[in-house]
Formats: sequence, C-alpha cells, structure tokens
Amino acid sequence: MSSGRTDLQKFGIASGFGGLGAGLGSMFFGGGNPYDDAKGFYDQIPDILKKYLGPYSEMGMKMGGDLSSQLSGLMNDPAGMMNKFGSSYQQSPGYQFQYGQAMNAANNAAAAGGMAGTPQHQQQAAQLATNMANQDYNNYLGNVMGMYGHGLQGAQGMYNTGAQAGSSLAEMLAQSLMNQGNMAYAGTASHNQAMGDMFGNLFGGAASIASFL
Repeated sequence: MSSGRTDLQKFGIASGFGGLGAGLGSMFFGGGNPYDDAKGFYDQIPDILKKYLGPYSEMGMKMGGDLSSQLSGLMNDPAGMMNKFGSSYQQSPGYQFQYGQAMNAANNAAAAGGMAGTPQHQQQAAQLATNMANQDYNNYLGNVMGMYGHGLQGAQGMYNTGAQAGSSLAEMLAQSLMNQGNMAYAGTASHNQAMGDMFGNLFGGAASIASFL
C-alpha cells in the first residue's frame, strides 16, 4: 500500500489552505467600513446647508420678532399707533399755496356779497382753514399708513422666506443624520458579516486540514 497521499486528500488539504488564505486575506486586506469612506462627505453637509440656508433662517427669526411686535401694537392699541404716526405730522409742501388760493377765493366771494369782515365771513374763513388742515393731515396719515402697510408686507415676506429656509434646513439636516445612521448601521452589519466570514474561513480551513492529517 502506497504511503503517498491520494488526490482526494491533496485536494482536501489544498482546500483547507485556501480557506485559511481567504480568512487571513480578509483579516489583513479586507475592504474598509463603507461608513468610514462616506463619513467625510456627510460631515460637510451641515456646514454647507448652514452657509446657504442659515442666513435666511436667521433673518426670518429676527423679522418674526419685529413683525410680532408691530402686529401686537396694531391689535392692542390702534389709537396709540395712530397718535404715534400723527405726532410727526408736518404740513405738506403744497398746503400753504392751496390754503392761500382758497382763502383768496372766499374773501373775494365775501367782498362781492358785501359780507367782508363780518362775523359770518370770519366764521367761514375759520371753517375753511380747519377743513383744509384736516384734509392735509388725513392725506399725511393715509400716506404714512400706506408706507407702513408696505413695510409689514415686506416683513411678512422676509419672515416667510426665513421660515421656509429654516424648515428646509431642519429637514435636510435630519435627513443627513438619518442617512448617516443608516450608513453606520450598514457599515457595522457589513463589518460583522466580514468578521464572520473571516473566522468561518479560518476555522473551516483549519478543520479541513485537520481532517486529512
């Protein structure tokens, strides 16, 4: 009987060394954790999002405080707001000219009717002056309130833009964290699978060799 190994035994030993080689290869030359490869890119996402969306979000937060203060004043003390606007009233540039024209016309009419200098003439002149002053004041308030309304609309638009930017920023950052979590989980699972395969190859190869020795 020949003492040499049979071809089957040689094949079994070779397979065993192949398993050992695969296990050792995966130990020293196996692929890295996919999360580690992607982490550098994920870490850049928050700064990029904050760079482009952050200023709009901060603008909206600031504008929200200003807008809330103005709207609160309008709802709780509208008369106070009107008085505040009216306190800076000045006669319009054309008021004196219109007043002079109206008074000249009234005086001429009173003189033509023989009423110049009478108490009735003086009363009519005073009423005319009051009416013209009220009209000029109301025109002033109308212009101021119109500009104030445009300001509120602009503030509302800036607040809405900031709110949308803040919502997008939060959503994208949350999605980025979720993706990182998924990648970390997948990376750990891949690493565990690789370790299992490595030890399986090592033990399988050693067992194959032992069974033929």
